[in-house]
Amino acid sequence: MTLFPAPILVNGATHPAEVFRMLVRDLSLGSEGITQGDDLKVAQMTVPGGGIQVGDGSGIVRGRANTFQGSYAVCNVGATNVTIAPTAGSARSDLVIIRVEDPQYEGTLDPAVDPVCYFQVIPNVSSSATTIPDGRTGIPLARIDIPASTATITNAMITDVRKMANPRRETRQATQTPTSASTAIGGTASTYSYFSTAAGWSVAVPSWASVARIRYDIGGLRLSAGAVYGDISATFGASLVIEAVQVDDNQSSIRRYTHLMGDTLTIPAGYRGTTQLLRARARCFPGNTGTMLVDTASTLIANIEFEEFPR
Repeated sequence: MTLFPAPILVNGATHPAEVFRMLVRDLSLGSEGITQGDDLKVAQMTVPGGGIQVGDGSGIVRGRANTFQGSYAVCNVGATNVTIAPTAGSARSDLVIIRVEDPQYEGTLDPAVDPVCYFQVIPNVSSSATTIPDGRTGIPLARIDIPASTATITNAMITDVRKMANPRRETRQATQTPTSASTAIGGTASTYSYFSTAAGWSVAVPSWASVARIRYDIGGLRLSAGAVYGDISATFGASLVIEAVQVDDNQSSIRRYTHLMGDTLTIPAGYRGTTQLLRARARCFPGNTGTMLVDTASTLIANIEFEEFPR
């Protein structure tokens, strides 16, 4: 039989497990990994000892024993301790994975009495390993790099190797045109000032965001009174700063300038689920003789992409 005669879900039909596994595969777009950024994170035990602790969460594991095996939805509720063997006279690296051993395709486990999904430690992997070194069905969670003669595992020995099945992304674009000329920014003190008539944007940060990739453009920046020597950056909230890009034009007449800048910012935990202000600022350095401002002929554009990563 090459075609399942009853697609999910047809009332009165019997559906084999393969149909549900293929549904999991299709809904996860054929990807595998953890579901959300803090799922199945490995850390030292509450009291460091001879093992590690895997946090709660869920994930998708793609079957590897058969081409049409489909994918498995796995879940851990609460924290689970996993034993790590001590080392003797040599250092060793172990890989902690979540393993699925389906007896329909491999092994002799009985799902009625045996756990066919379990945490497994693969010993003696490469000290740079980030993937399962053979064809077993599972997803890697962490590599444990254990010094010689060590029985207690600490966070310093744990390398996070989790990947996300389908990381969330969200893109915003905001524009602003000042309604009047801002106070001119000049001088030589290397002190930042915000453009007084460009109030910026209040940006809602998703609760799952790990990073923000921000491109910030200012078109029609007005330079005047002399050669401008300084830079422009932007702040996002109280602690994040988009890297400054220099302005150094060596001209003296009134002119317009297009300024581009961008950065990838790691989102602090305290930003998630809050609204933060994104706003441009400028300063001038010693040797500067001009000024810069934005006015009704200027446009400010921000493109913000939030992305989720394991954390």
